[in-house]
Amino acid sequence: MPFVQIHLLAGRSDAQITKMVKDVTDVISADTGAPKEHISVIVDQLAKHQLAQGGEWRA
Repeated sequence: MPFVQIHLLAGRSDAQITKMVKDVTDVISADTGAPKEHISVIVDQLAKHQLAQGGEWRA
């Protein structure tokens, strides 16, 4: 039962997130043979001040 966790900065539309989840599920299923209904995708959308890189906030 694969679990995929994706962290990204907020700002994408619901349609973009939905397409990404479907695409990721399709690839994981194709590559592992796992049934799609057994694949979980967790999307964590971060606000601009929840991610720092190189000691600086990503904006």
